[in-house]
Amino acid sequence: MTPELITLFMFATMMVLLFTGQRVFGVIGFVGSAAALWLWGRGAVEMPFNQAFQVLNWYPLITVPFFVFMGYMMSESGIASNLYRMFHVWFGSVRGGLALGTMGLMVLISCINGLSVAGMAIGATIALPELLRRGYDKIMVTGVIQGGSSLGILIPPSVVLVLFAMIARAPVTELWLAGIMPGLMMASIFGIYVYVRCRIQPEMGPPISPEELAEITLGDKLVLLREGLMPVAVFAIMMTLFLTGTTSLTESSAVGALLATVAAALSGKLNWQVLESTTRNTLLISCMFLWIILAALCFSSVYDGLGAVRAIENLLLNTFGLDPWGILILMLLSFVVMGMFLDDTAMLVIVAPLYIPLVRLLGFDVIWFGILYTITCQIAYITPPFGYNLFLMRAMAPPEIGLSDIYRSILPFVLMMVLTVVLLMIFPQIALWLPGLYAGR
Repeated sequence: MTPELITLFMFATMMVLLFTGQRVFGVIGFVGSAAALWLWGRGAVEMPFNQAFQVLNWYPLITVPFFVFMGYMMSESGIASNLYRMFHVWFGSVRGGLALGTMGLMVLISCINGLSVAGMAIGATIALPELLRRGYDKIMVTGVIQGGSSLGILIPPSVVLVLFAMIARAPVTELWLAGIMPGLMMASIFGIYVYVRCRIQPEMGPPISPEELAEITLGDKLVLLREGLMPVAVFAIMMTLFLTGTTSLTESSAVGALLATVAAALSGKLNWQVLESTTRNTLLISCMFLWIILAALCFSSVYDGLGAVRAIENLLLNTFGLDPWGILILMLLSFVVMGMFLDDTAMLVIVAPLYIPLVRLLGFDVIWFGILYTITCQIAYITPPFGYNLFLMRAMAPPEIGLSDIYRSILPFVLMMVLTVVLLMIFPQIALWLPGLYAGR
């Protein structure tokens, strides 16, 4: 069977099974195993088992349950709510200040949790009702929450970047460090947009009334500042220990989980219900990622081993006559199209066997490409009409916010995210400077 036919068989079968509603990891693992048994020959039955041992021997994977536990502990115990109240009190007197505070909340939730869904849930349930009650424009603040939640899989500890590192066989530490500067840059672009728009159109983001501001004493502000800075301190201690070499990556994740539990206990919010909910959600997310990684490695090893990756190389390099940058842009556009129908993990598993060898062949840095992939995934998630996060937002938003409002709200943020991708393509060192500094290059 030619590489083209192998590619068509494996990916067409996968897409058909995905549309039947089966679990992503089940479909990918089944197609990889079936292709091995049918096309590989003797010894193929051992390949899925070999990949299972490879997953179990990958030490950084231990960080996933610890970081997920840390995020859910902060969320379930109400520490994230305290963080928003701090932004509300300290920035509410500025025009558009609560929207800027919401953006800051999203950045910190991204640092704590590493999942875009978590930021979306907290923003939609905590921040959005408060912003609407205070007269903020519903279209602008809906866009703020969706745009801010896109930072969740970019700023470390990003769980999706752990998955990318496993499939691409790239250092997860360098991927995390590469996401910091682009994530902060994108958050800054969002913040500048909100501030400028509220200055030009004051009715978009009215400040807190002087009467309400007078009722908030300095003591209240300091108490909220202490409670709000607690999750910041947890993240700062964890990352400082790691970057100074005091703890390894895995040890830092354990420290973060422990500090989050201590912070919940000190705030008086730790109880059996919080602990049970946090543990249950951590187990659910961690098991899902473990199965997805196992299935992805099985699929990619079979696909690579059969030599089918040459079909994509031949198609992009020889058929269309594109230069390396044209091929890269074509790959990013394919992420936008696929991301309207698939989640980021499923999309990564599907395209990784095709694109990552090609990225190396074209001479691009895989770490840099991982950050471009991550941002482009989030662009796809919030791109009308089928963006994954658009419907998630509709499910969590108050009744007065319709789907048409959500579509209108996101357009400026899509353009700003595209601007971020363009800047990263023109200046790759925005992403690569910090990993290079850490590695001593």
